[in-house]
Amino acid sequence: MANITTDFNNKTVEYEQLLSDFKQLLKKNSLKFTIQREVILETLYNSNEHLTPEALHHLIQEKYPELNTGIATVYRTLSLLEDSHVVTSLSFGAQGKKYELDVKIHHDHLICTECGKITEFVDEEIEKRQQIITEKLHFKMTDHSMQIYGICKECQDKIDH
Repeated sequence: MANITTDFNNKTVEYEQLLSDFKQLLKKNSLKFTIQREVILETLYNSNEHLTPEALHHLIQEKYPELNTGIATVYRTLSLLEDSHVVTSLSFGAQGKKYELDVKIHHDHLICTECGKITEFVDEEIEKRQQIITEKLHFKMTDHSMQIYGICKECQDKIDH
């Protein structure tokens, strides 16, 4: 049986390094470093959830109401971070995207199409098979992401009752 891990919070980058890289990214793009942008990065770093821009904005407004961080700033910052591969997103079609910082160990996702719950997992057998397949087909894999869509146990139980 495959060894599947679902409980991990290992971050591969310390916040100070991430912040330093972020400041360089802003400078490279001729953008100012602001407290609002830092709070966006910090909130993403400290979250174990996949957040929509709206949910991220709401968290920031709750924790830092005095900052007056606009939703447009959240969208622009997420876009810059995604283009620079600092965050990754999962697309939910008309429901939009959910974001997470790309600082955890590599993992894949189970996504419930009923409630939107996202479960992260690592399966070494899947990772090995991907490597074997890419080598066999003479393909140089630079990155990958797996998203499995279905119905979580909780929603299955609701449907069955």
